[in-house]
Amino acid sequence: MCRRQALGLLARREHSRLELENKLADRSFDAEFICSTLDQLQEEGLLVETRFVEEFIRSRAFKRNGPIRIRAELLERGIGEHEARSALAVAGFDWSGLAGAARTKRFGINAPGDLKERVRQIRFLRYRGFEMAQINAALDLDGNSD
Repeated sequence: MCRRQALGLLARREHSRLELENKLADRSFDAEFICSTLDQLQEEGLLVETRFVEEFIRSRAFKRNGPIRIRAELLERGIGEHEARSALAVAGFDWSGLAGAARTKRFGINAPGDLKERVRQIRFLRYRGFEMAQINAALDLDGNSD
């Protein structure tokens, strides 16, 4: 029954091991049984954390989230710091371009008119998880820095 539940969850989307452990524990399965079931799923190649990490990064990037936020969410899901950083480094996304797309979608194509508006847009992009270099690139619409 535990295996069936785990496979059902994996059929919907990729999960980290920690996510599956928590969801199966919520369904009142024994911790030892959960552990052995997940070990078996990993051996069979049905639970692959690298696949989860790649898919998670891709889905969050398409939602226009930045690398800082994505890394924090991966850590919450039980992915190690080193693995999260490595996966983000090789993900191949133009983070500055994504920051620009997030800014444009929220605020339009025009550059911020005054300091108050610039600070507002910076705060928005920081919340989305972009680094300051990426934010500066997104705010420098015409290629001229102030």
